[in-house]
Order: sequence, then C-alpha cells, then structure tokens
Amino acid sequence: MANGNGLASVEHVVVLMLENRSFDHMLGFLYTDAGNVSPSGQTFEGLTGTESNPDSTGQPVTVFKIEPSTPNAYLMPGADPGEGYMATNDQLYGSDSGPASASETAPGTGYVTDYAYTLGWETKEKWSIVAGTTANDIMGCFTPEALPVLSALAKGYAVCDQWFSSVPTETMPNRAFTCSGTSQGHMDDKTHTFTSPSIFGLLDSHSLGWAIYGYDAEPLTKDTFTDISGAAATHFGRFNGFQSAAAAGTLPPFTFLEPSWSSTGNSQHPNYDVALGEQFIHDVYEALRAGPGWPQTLLVITYDEHGGCYDHVPPPWGATPPDNTAGEFGFDFTRFGVRVPTVLVSPLIAPGTVYRVPSGSVPLDHTSILKTVEQRWSLPALTARDGAAPGFGDVLTLTAARTDDVLSGVTVPVSGAVSPAAGQLSHLEAIREELVSRRLPAGAHDIPPAGAVIE
Repeated sequence: MANGNGLASVEHVVVLMLENRSFDHMLGFLYTDAGNVSPSGQTFEGLTGTESNPDSTGQPVTVFKIEPSTPNAYLMPGADPGEGYMATNDQLYGSDSGPASASETAPGTGYVTDYAYTLGWETKEKWSIVAGTTANDIMGCFTPEALPVLSALAKGYAVCDQWFSSVPTETMPNRAFTCSGTSQGHMDDKTHTFTSPSIFGLLDSHSLGWAIYGYDAEPLTKDTFTDISGAAATHFGRFNGFQSAAAAGTLPPFTFLEPSWSSTGNSQHPNYDVALGEQFIHDVYEALRAGPGWPQTLLVITYDEHGGCYDHVPPPWGATPPDNTAGEFGFDFTRFGVRVPTVLVSPLIAPGTVYRVPSGSVPLDHTSILKTVEQRWSLPALTARDGAAPGFGDVLTLTAARTDDVLSGVTVPVSGAVSPAAGQLSHLEAIREELVSRRLPAGAHDIPPAGAVIE
C-alpha cells in the first residue's frame, strides 16, 4: 500500500509484542453487542457467540465469555495449549501434517480435541495446570469488560481484525519474521539465533536510531539476531529506561518492547496472569502519551502467535516465501499463521477504526511492521516477504493530533490469582538466559543504567 498521508508525520514507531493469544480469545467480543459494527460504521470480523468446535464425541462446544467474575479468569485457558507447527495443523485441519493442497481452507474444528490431547500429556508430565481446567476451556474468549485496557485502545484508536501471525507455529519463528522478515526455514523454537539481516541492522546502516527494551531483564531479542551482536549497549535497556526516554522525548525512530518472560511476568503467555499484561499495556501507552513525542508516535500492540487459543477465521494462503531456504516439516511458507490481536495507537488515528487491507489483497501480518518502517524512512526490503507485505501508514487519517486520553476512567484489572506455574523457569526465560550465558562472563552486565539516553 502507498504511504498514508500521516506516515510522514511519524518520528517514532514503537512495537509491543506480547505472547500467545488469538484474536477471538482477546478481542472477538469487542463489538458483539453492537452487531459487530464499530461506532464509525465499519464491519468487524468478531464473534457472534454461536461459534463452536466439536469435542471428542462430536458434540459442539460453543464459545463462551470470560468475564471479570469468571473463576480464574485471568489464568484462562488454564494451561498452555499446543502451539507448534503440528499442533497448529491439528487445530486448523485436524491433522498433524496439515493441508493436502493450497486450495484447502482450514475448517478450524480441532481446537477442543487438540487441547484435550495437550492436557492429557501435560497432566502426565506434571505441567502446571489450573485446577478444574477442561478441554472446553479453549473456547473461552475475554469480554471487553475483562480486558478494559486493550479493549479501550482497540475502540479508541484502530483494531486490525485481519492481522495474521507470519507462520503457523510458535514464538521464535514468528518473532524472527517480525524483526527480520524470515525465520530462515525454521518452524519451531529449537533455533534461538538468526543470521538473517534484521530491521535493527538495516536502520543502523542508514544512520537511523533503534532501541530494544526488556521489561525487567536483558532483552531476548538482543541475542537473537547476530547482526546486532556487536551493537553498542546504549541500544538496549529495561522498561524504566523506555519510560525515561519517552518522558525526555529521546525515543529513536524504531523501538521494540519485550514483556517480562517470567512465569509470574506480564507476557500474557498461557497460563500466566493476563491482568499483569493489561497493566503493562497501560503503562506503555501512558508513558508515550505523556511524552513530548506523542503527536509523532505510532504504537503497535500485537502478539507473536495464537498460542493454541481459538480463532474462527481461517488463515489465508498466498504468503510470499521470504527466501529460498527450505522449511522444516516440509513447510513452504505460502500460508500465514492464525489471526492475532493487533491494535494501532496514534493521536493521528480516528476513534473506532477497524483497519484491514482491501479484500483480495495480501493480508496484514507481522512483516507489515517492517514494511511500514521501510516506507516511512525509504528503506529497502529485508526479504521477499516484507517486500510483498502491505504497510499500514494509511491508518493515520487525521491532520491534527488528538489530545484525548481513551484510558481516562479505565481501571486496570487485578486478578488476585497466582498461576500454578509460579516459581518455574518459563520457556522463553530459559532461552534468554541461555543466550546471555553464551556471551557474558559470570556476573557481567552491559545494560546501561536506568534513565540512560538511547540514541
């Protein structure tokens, strides 16, 4: 897509990528009570409340609302669903091996049965599971009242109801696509580093600034891409450093934010506390809005993959393979992953916007972030995938920056529940620690102090 009129006004693109939730699971009920039409009159690809999936006996299990009063609401769906390539195939096509041909639209009828299978082996392996969790819980989807922060931003700015993860699998490949436009053929989390050029290195080569912030520890992304392995420590920080930079108006053109990877952190990975992620989203927004750079800022809130959570929209085909690398599991990178929640926030976005590309176009996916940055600063594409991706600069339709605060009066939820995973080393925390241990001698630190200015 061509640059939107407002994209030239953007000086700071900030990306907050959270963990493992599908669109329906987080935002499917956003406009259900309004007949899935936004206040601006745009249609919305949300839930009607009648969607269902068959259980192991063939009986339909209907979607249900996760309300603030639902027991253990913010730990739903109660356990970690299957999220890898084979599990995603099973959820979408009822088979680990996936579709037989590109003409096969995913029926998406395997979410309950795949979750039943996953709960079975997790129970045997003594994984952390909330007491009383059943396979039917995978059909639970949050109401706007349960997620007031994310929902208020989605209603107050723009919600993307047709934004898909880049590949139908788990975290590391999707984060690689987000930052590099390719996973170099990898389709699971066994690969922790990528040698492909990243958006950070591309910005560097054009004398443009960038920053990566972990929440309360060194960012995982720092050691994921080898082209920034020698980057100055001033490119990296923790969340309090981001808050200081936002307050000082010193954020660079591109900023990438990570959550806390701890099992008691705010990543929103199932079955961690979703309310903590609501607080994180709130704090990111308020830090940006209070800073002098807010009128020139575009915030993207998204999730790396669906994490096995239910979504009723079949992922599209027609994705452009990023390179000539053969994919693991025989995957050819021509189909997208499952739809994930994405909200675009800027004072140049009209309230109540439902943003998607025209029907028949290449859909939005994580590489649309790369494309938008490339369009804004006239940068070349990293791969064929981001070269073919649509940007979203034309969501910025206002000529004057808004001054309202859409979170005014919103109370951030507090769950009061403790995940049964508390005290356990999370999967991504383990990867981060492994990558840091490869590089740093014992006791060494190279994160700048809080408040340090990142150029």
